[in-house]
Amino acid sequence: MFDFTFHNPTRIIFGKDKENQIGQELKQAGLSRVLFVYGRDSIKRSGLYERVTQSLKDNNIAWMEHAGVSSNPVLSHTRAGVALAKEAGVDGLLAVGGGSVLDEAKAIAVGALAPDDVWNYFIGKEVTAALPVCTVLTIAATGSEMNGNAVITNEETQQKYNISSSHVYPRFSILNPALTRTVPPDYSAYSAVDAIAHVIEGYFTGQGVGLQNRLVETIVKTVMATTEVILARPDDYDARAEFMWGATLALNGLTKSGIGPHAFPNHMIEHALSAIYNIPHGAGLAIVMPAWMRWFAPRRPAIFERFAHRIFGLRSGDDGIEALERWFVAIKAPTRLAEAGIPAGDIEKIAANAAGLAAVWGIAQEYPKEVIADILRLAV
Repeated sequence: MFDFTFHNPTRIIFGKDKENQIGQELKQAGLSRVLFVYGRDSIKRSGLYERVTQSLKDNNIAWMEHAGVSSNPVLSHTRAGVALAKEAGVDGLLAVGGGSVLDEAKAIAVGALAPDDVWNYFIGKEVTAALPVCTVLTIAATGSEMNGNAVITNEETQQKYNISSSHVYPRFSILNPALTRTVPPDYSAYSAVDAIAHVIEGYFTGQGVGLQNRLVETIVKTVMATTEVILARPDDYDARAEFMWGATLALNGLTKSGIGPHAFPNHMIEHALSAIYNIPHGAGLAIVMPAWMRWFAPRRPAIFERFAHRIFGLRSGDDGIEALERWFVAIKAPTRLAEAGIPAGDIEKIAANAAGLAAVWGIAQEYPKEVIADILRLAV
């Protein structure tokens, strides 16, 4: 096991009806004037908006609203949120929604205290400060509720880049599994793919030890089992609770601790897909992962054989990849570019876009444009 430092400052408040405590929790955190960030009208249709705002009123928390966050949050909308936060003089961010809402709120939290444009922090400038971010999660997938990551798309340049900073870990996150009952089946499937991708990137590219490997395998098996229950019985609270916590654990730093240098090539390639075509992140990962696994497996045959055996009870690494792809098909996630409306003729363009992010992430030597194109051709 490699040396590591693990610190996660986010407090998780998990359980039924916990969103009703949001005003009290904000007050205890020392906040009194927040920017309330959310997506479209789903939180109003479900009654969540009314419950949240009533709790804010009951605890004398003032708020300004920044609605309309898209499923792939964009820079222009983020900049508008930064301007609003500065103008209103808020002392924190309240994000109510899925990972996209949380990511944009984190970006706004950085931009609100920055002397320059927030995009600079996505292309290399170090984050040195951010307003406090507090969250109520409605879609379990990204793990943004318990990590220091945020992803934004610059729609003008078609760059989907990220920040990673200790300053944007949420102060607290409220997780009520019942709130995820409004997530439609396709996004439930995409959420499962995303959670699986978060743990297998390090599993395959790092130097895992027994404990970390078993943590990853348990999360993968739990996500798969609970997803099948959720798709069959959408009101099953216990399945949603296990899935929600599994998705949080998948990217809160726990599974990566001690595995040494590792990379996120699947996310690097997928970011190009969703930046250019605005497809759901999990759908893009379902396309990229089996292709990347086929390309990468000969370099690490033992860990792919272990994956096949521990997850599917199979012997061959190739059989394990096929089994995972079949599971993606079974939950109705796309596994080929054409299924997402992406023409094979665009592969060079996609590869060039992804290569830019590979350079930012320091993995361009292993993943030049030509290699990325080869991987994408395995998804035709």
